[in-house]
Amino acid sequence: MRDNQFVSAKNESPRMFSNDLLDKFSRAHPIIVPIVFLPLISYFIYSAFANHGMTWGRAIGWFVAGLFVWSIFEYIMHRYVFHLHIDSEFGKKFHFYVHGVHHDYPNDEMRLVIPPGASLILAVIMYWVFYGIVLGLGGDLGIVSMFFAAFVFGYVCYDMMHYATHYFNFKVKWFQDIKRNHLDHHYVDHDKGFGLSNVFWDKVFGTEQESIKRKRDKK
Repeated sequence: MRDNQFVSAKNESPRMFSNDLLDKFSRAHPIIVPIVFLPLISYFIYSAFANHGMTWGRAIGWFVAGLFVWSIFEYIMHRYVFHLHIDSEFGKKFHFYVHGVHHDYPNDEMRLVIPPGASLILAVIMYWVFYGIVLGLGGDLGIVSMFFAAFVFGYVCYDMMHYATHYFNFKVKWFQDIKRNHLDHHYVDHDKGFGLSNVFWDKVFGTEQESIKRKRDKK
């Protein structure tokens, strides 16, 4: 359950770094995510077809596979990396920079998405991870391109959904479940509710918020 740590209810954006440039790039407006990544996704989808002869059937299959892998990657990162607690001074700073600042200032709209510098570095790393795994297993670059495009698309959905859960209230069930799961993660129990683009893995691993369980049990 939540402890008594500080939580701001205002849309304020605290300084994270003494260096002005670093502090500036610790913030990002949510619209920057699709602006940066949708062209990248489009290029890799195009490359899979035009440069590597991907058929529509294989493309759909590998795109779905990429989204599936993103969904579990998102859950693992949020649960085991973003909420990693290390008692050392370095560990506390690491947690604050990576995710703690968002829990202390959940309404800071400029820190609801991963800054593009950090997300681009992660994207490059993941591309080469997929490249090594797929080619090592006898796959081809068409698979790498389509799988990577889907993985990055999953990331865009994740960041956009995160922004939406804090600032929108769409009256559809799947969105309401995700929104409740996430807001309860902030304000009720930060050891549950790690999914943002979905609540599937929270259900699988028993970490969905009690409010979601009660809602489902009433049916």
